[in-house]
Amino acid sequence: MVLWFLHTFKRRYFAVNFDPVLACNLRCKMCYFTDENYVKTLKGSFTRDDLDIWARQSLPQALKLQVGCGAEPTVYKHLDRVFELGKQYGVPHISMTTNANLLIRDKLQKWVTNGLNEITVSLHGIYKDTYEEMMQKGDYQKFHKALELISEIKKSNPDLLLRINYTFNEDNFPELKDFFKVYGKYGVDIIQIRPISKIGETAYNNFSLDKIIPVYDDFIKDFKAQAARYQTTLLAPASKENLVQRESDSSLIFNYTYFYVSPTHFWQKDFDWKRQSFREYTRQIGWGKQLLSNVFKSKKQLQHLLRDQNLNYDVDF
Repeated sequence: MVLWFLHTFKRRYFAVNFDPVLACNLRCKMCYFTDENYVKTLKGSFTRDDLDIWARQSLPQALKLQVGCGAEPTVYKHLDRVFELGKQYGVPHISMTTNANLLIRDKLQKWVTNGLNEITVSLHGIYKDTYEEMMQKGDYQKFHKALELISEIKKSNPDLLLRINYTFNEDNFPELKDFFKVYGKYGVDIIQIRPISKIGETAYNNFSLDKIIPVYDDFIKDFKAQAARYQTTLLAPASKENLVQRESDSSLIFNYTYFYVSPTHFWQKDFDWKRQSFREYTRQIGWGKQLLSNVFKSKKQLQHLLRDQNLNYDVDF
């Protein structure tokens, strides 16, 4: 009902997840960028002119703009303009996910001035050997320099959040216990740890959690205590049972609030985004009616619907 209300009265209710360019400077072993066949399909970049159309279609009702959803945004030459448009359209929360190896002081300060209020940094190894093994082409020293830079800019921009996402596997999990020992000095606001999942034919292919499950509950108890001492918000599976059971009620609204855009995808496949407006398209497909009809469906019916339909975006991995 809330989603129907927000859509009908043109209020903000969805997250725009934007890959302005399909490229990356690293080849992280758990990422689909190590799948040579898939990488061949990852081509394209938004022109500067197309950015204005993208913003007009996507941002007026966006509650959040997430820049970087798999590709690396800092390799995009018009990234300054992306944040300018986010600020222009008054998006309340603007976040960027990056591997941080290409961050430059002047650029980052400009992005923050233009509304960037969260930097999410991908990390797959606590120490140099693991970091550079898992994040191939990455530079451990550059990574720490980037965190120092973010930490410094945060001092004069108290609303800027630093978040670190750590995807763990059987090889990089043991050293995760030392996260705060190594990275606590950077003032990390949020740390999310999550188990590896299969997202293509990646270079790393050990998806087993057998060695982690028996020790996870003791680990997470201690890790939670460390996070509290550093005043860091922890996002993590609560127990070993949650490592294998990952479904949550949030999935019931995910397809109605996740708006993915890249050079090859723009929300729904048949949305002619350069010629028709977002409002015109949603009227055409009866989007509001879908939202209203869901008010009267049970949780079981909604879960079945979301399994059978891909309602709002298409990703090929």
